[in-house]
Parts: sequence; structure tokens; C-alpha cells
Amino acid sequence: MMTVHTIALPRGNPGYSETLPCTAESAEAARRLVRAAVCAWGMAVLADDGALVVTELVANASQHTTSRLIRVTVTRPARDAVRIDVVDRSRTLPQPRDPRADDERGRGLALVLNLTERWGADRLAFGKTVWGELVCEAAR
Repeated sequence: MMTVHTIALPRGNPGYSETLPCTAESAEAARRLVRAAVCAWGMAVLADDGALVVTELVANASQHTTSRLIRVTVTRPARDAVRIDVVDRSRTLPQPRDPRADDERGRGLALVLNLTERWGADRLAFGKTVWGELVCEAAR
């Protein structure tokens, strides 16, 4: 059973968040959270891309940090935008790779770059947040 927390933001825009184990298996719960948020906001067209973005962000956290937990947050910073954040306890920022054709890994951040309007990573006092913003053309 998934527990979803709704957070009130100072500017009045809604958000959804969930704390999950820092494992690759948490991507499934993170995808459900993203899908629930974008559908609640009438932006279901972003569900598939949002699910791929959060899957890659959760995978990166589980592969490249020693965090026990991650925090997945989905917010709506503008009427036509959705922001997906994954917060972990590592302060090491992700580094995009240039994988060879036969490499099985190293394409996640390139996928995030291609699916989002913009993405980034910000250090926090206790770790970092890696995020991506999707834009819904129909909401403009």
C-alpha cells in the first residue's frame, strides 16, 4: 500500500512526496506517485515521460549513493510544469557519461535530459536533490 503525502507550498501550488528505501525496487512506488500527481493535475499526458524520469533518478540514487532512504517529490512550479525531485544523503553530484555503444549503463542522465524541459542537481546541507521539469503543452 502506498502512502502519499500532500505538501502545501508557500506559493499555493500542490505537491506530493514519499520517503522510500534507496533501492532500485523503489522506482515502482516512485512511478505510481508521479502518475498519481500528474493525473490529479489533469496532465496525464506527462505520465509516461514522468515515470521514465523518476525511474532514472531513483536508479541513479540507488547505484551511486550509500543513502538508506530517498525522498521523491512531485511539485507543480507553474500551471504547465511538473518538477520531479529525488533527494538523497550524498553530496556528490551526478556526472553525465558518454557511454560506448556496447555499454549497458550510463545513459540514464541522457534520457532525463531528452525527456525534460530542464534538469539539474543541487547540493543541500545534508545531501543533494536531482530534479527534472516536464512541461505540458496542453496546459499552456
